[in-house]
Amino acid sequence: MTKGRPAITSPANSRVKEVARLRDRRDRDASGLTIVDGAREIRRAVESGVEVIEAFVHDEAMTSSDAEAAVANMRASGARITPIGPLVLEKLAFGNRGDGIVVVVRVPATRIEELRLSDEPLVAVVEGVEKPGNLGAIIRTADGAGVDALIAADARTDLFNPATIRASLGTIFALPVVAATTAETLAWLRARRLRMVVARVDADLDYADADLTGAVAIVFGSEAGGLSEAWSGSDVQAVRLAMLGAADSLNVSATAAVLFYEALRQRKGVQRPS
Repeated sequence: MTKGRPAITSPANSRVKEVARLRDRRDRDASGLTIVDGAREIRRAVESGVEVIEAFVHDEAMTSSDAEAAVANMRASGARITPIGPLVLEKLAFGNRGDGIVVVVRVPATRIEELRLSDEPLVAVVEGVEKPGNLGAIIRTADGAGVDALIAADARTDLFNPATIRASLGTIFALPVVAATTAETLAWLRARRLRMVVARVDADLDYADADLTGAVAIVFGSEAGGLSEAWSGSDVQAVRLAMLGAADSLNVSATAAVLFYEALRQRKGVQRPS
């Protein structure tokens, strides 16, 4: 697949070291680039039209149709494809998720002002999220349940952390995902007259009794601190999930799944705009 070009075989190669540094947020922020590994994740990134800077491919480890399709797509678009040896793949890939290919892409634009939605969208908001894995899991569920967009308010992790991409299974490239401050998010929602439904453990209203149809935003806080006091007021409705055991709350990604699919049930027949 990459025959005819000399492979990079040494993990000490300067280009390999430069790419490996993208595991650090400071280098991602400074360069505007990130790493995507995992065949499904890469295929979804490429098919979304993300700008591929360079693909590093170890032919012998490429055994999936997703990896082959991604490489074929990149080759057709003229992306740079660099053959590598197994030690380089081990250095660049995350654990055993390399699937023979690691790609460096330009981070997509994530400004809230660029969101374009239907008249009655379902928007997810996650405030203060710290763990990339939680954010990725929420994005994956949001994509599955037909959520129109996700806003990370005052996020404590960058959206396109490689761990977030991996936990989302690459759906982060299919779903509009943006970052903003809490103040910007509230102003944006109110300007568009989206009703705000927030998940709180001490709320009186059961989630199944809340109206999740029409233009609505479902809002979640971090597991550590919950939602800030900014998410209060006459235009904010708090809901709870029943907790019948010893724990007082679910993991935020599990809570999101319950509420997203309740919204899908209530909004049956409503399709995400293409």
